[in-house]
Amino acid sequence: MLTLKVINENTDEVIGKLAKKNFDAVEVLEKVKELDNVRRNTQTQLDATLAEINTLSKSIGGLMKEGKKNEADTAKEQVSTLKESSKQLDETLKDSETKIQELLVTIPNLPHESVPVGKTPEDNVVERSGGTMPTLQSGALPHWDLAKKYDLIDFELGVKITGAGFPVYKGKGARLQRSLINFFLDCARDAGFLEIQPPYVVNAASGFGTGQLPDKEGQMYHAQLDDLYLIPTAEVPVTNIYRDVILEDTQLPIRNTAYSACFRREAGSYGKDVRGLNRLHQFDKVEIVYIDKPENSYARLDEMVDYVQTLVEKLELPWRILRLCGGDMSFTSALTFDFEVFSAAQERWLEVSSVSNFESYQANRLKCRYRDADRKTQLCHTLNGSALALPRIMAALLENNQTPEGIRIPEVLIPYCGFEVID
Repeated sequence: MLTLKVINENTDEVIGKLAKKNFDAVEVLEKVKELDNVRRNTQTQLDATLAEINTLSKSIGGLMKEGKKNEADTAKEQVSTLKESSKQLDETLKDSETKIQELLVTIPNLPHESVPVGKTPEDNVVERSGGTMPTLQSGALPHWDLAKKYDLIDFELGVKITGAGFPVYKGKGARLQRSLINFFLDCARDAGFLEIQPPYVVNAASGFGTGQLPDKEGQMYHAQLDDLYLIPTAEVPVTNIYRDVILEDTQLPIRNTAYSACFRREAGSYGKDVRGLNRLHQFDKVEIVYIDKPENSYARLDEMVDYVQTLVEKLELPWRILRLCGGDMSFTSALTFDFEVFSAAQERWLEVSSVSNFESYQANRLKCRYRDADRKTQLCHTLNGSALALPRIMAALLENNQTPEGIRIPEVLIPYCGFEVID
């Protein structure tokens, strides 16, 4: 979340930047500033009151020794009155702090200056693209029909066991899925990321730390009896490793990677976008997380984008990178690049990765800090990205590589899955 310092010192700039995210910040910032004035004034009064209580309390013993009982009694009465006043001031202080916190978590992160103006995905900007568009034979099938033809994925069985959006992978489909996971993890390790195996459920503090709560509460599966949430991405547990942690600057940058199943309610999703593997409630993903000093974070973002590009290139998929406009960015992001691969049978682009810099927004919620060279405590910058999400990668691989003889496996995956073709 934004700091009070940023809001108080740069109010007009904050309003202008948030307008790029189509967020009208005028009213909420005024409320925050009003409450902060109350907080500051109350804190000043409380400090003065406590100081006076301390002074009077120390004087009472001396007055009694000097035989000035009446004056001592008067001082005691004053202390009693001041203590009651301090309780009221403390309540006012806590109330203002709570209300400020409640407002701060409703304010999105500030977009980076390079974020394009726009309201919808149509306003995103294509940064670059690559790969060769496949030419499919007549009668080419979409991945959901290929999955049925070769007995790779059973969508109906998933509905029976759980519900729509929970597919069952079978045979070579399961092996290909596992191959992709291992391939992505091996690539991340070779690139210098430390592998983490995180829990798949988190507490509310973790959801708040990375910004899923309270903003996306309705999109998360909630185990109410234990007040735990199924993770929507490994970003949540991995980044929360560093919640309430002060790092040494020599520990930075931190590079972590993790595989996890991901769970998303995807409330309100419908139509062609949810067919087959296009949109699921449970899916597999390998995540990469960076934590670094503020002055290095945009260089890290470039590194992450370049790294994800190598993955889609190794899989021989046509790809493009989008710089998201203000209206299509997440609540917590300062700058996001989406990766899309082309799905030939569906004749459409499918998002397979989002790579984002959150600057200090998450770190402020997490209280993730580091000590600089002067031993002063500073907020870190946090970044993460999908590297990669599997369902749409699987969809594109199946569709783009179908031939009359079967589905060809990209060369880089053959050592992982143990077969060259699905037939």
